[in-house]
Amino acid sequence: MKAGFIGAGSMGSLLVSALLRAHAFRPSDVTVSTRTSSKAERLAREYAGLRVASANADAVRDADLVFLCIKPMDYRPVLDEIKPVLTAEQIVVSITSPVTIRQLEDIVPSKVAKIIPSVVNEVGGGASMFMYGTRLTSDDRAYLNGLFAAISRPIEIPEDEVRVASDLSSCGPAFMACLLEQFVEAAVELTGMERSLASRLAAEMLLGTARLLSEPGSTPAELQARVSVPGGITAAALEELRAATAGAFQRVLRTTHQKYAEDLEKVEASLAPKPFPS
Repeated sequence: MKAGFIGAGSMGSLLVSALLRAHAFRPSDVTVSTRTSSKAERLAREYAGLRVASANADAVRDADLVFLCIKPMDYRPVLDEIKPVLTAEQIVVSITSPVTIRQLEDIVPSKVAKIIPSVVNEVGGGASMFMYGTRLTSDDRAYLNGLFAAISRPIEIPEDEVRVASDLSSCGPAFMACLLEQFVEAAVELTGMERSLASRLAAEMLLGTARLLSEPGSTPAELQARVSVPGGITAAALEELRAATAGAFQRVLRTTHQKYAEDLEKVEASLAPKPFPS
């Protein structure tokens, strides 16, 4: 299978690198086009055989899979450019949550899937969130699942839940890193512990916590109960932590959903059918 990637920003480059390191593609089967040629050329230097296209249409012309790794407001000009060379046999994969499957299927003749990755896919961890278009066959779905299983755990979600799912899976690493950073800084400031040691201990703790929570039947509540003893140090600290963070994630989610609603309106306007000239 040949793949064309449009966009080599943070997520585009991550996907290309992760899939190539997992041997999901050979470098010679991958073509990348991007507005900033230096990003694609850097990938070509790292993965001998990868091709850099000078135009988006050249990146998708011979591809079986077309990955759109671009910002929501860039979709209209990119789709206008590549639509003439897209075919019904190709699969177009969007990694951008505000652009809906319906909008893409209204514009392109190809099969469509929406797959939202996470930064932790770079190390073969975390989930990738799958939403399928109406034209995909069962074989198409199985292939896409197998492809992303090489770098993540594919999980199908309803498209109308993509925002909150993205909060948990894609934004979540940043949220958890923010809390972990505050935890480390507090340890350094209050005790004088070396920052490198505190960071290492905290990172190993988070990795182990994730592994424990992935075990069947394990829940965050159950893990808290295992660690804390009534009247003990952890129980007292948890009470303080709950008081300090009460309502924090409700406010976080309100913020992400408000921004997402604004993005949806802008994308809807940009991808609306163009009026016929009078």
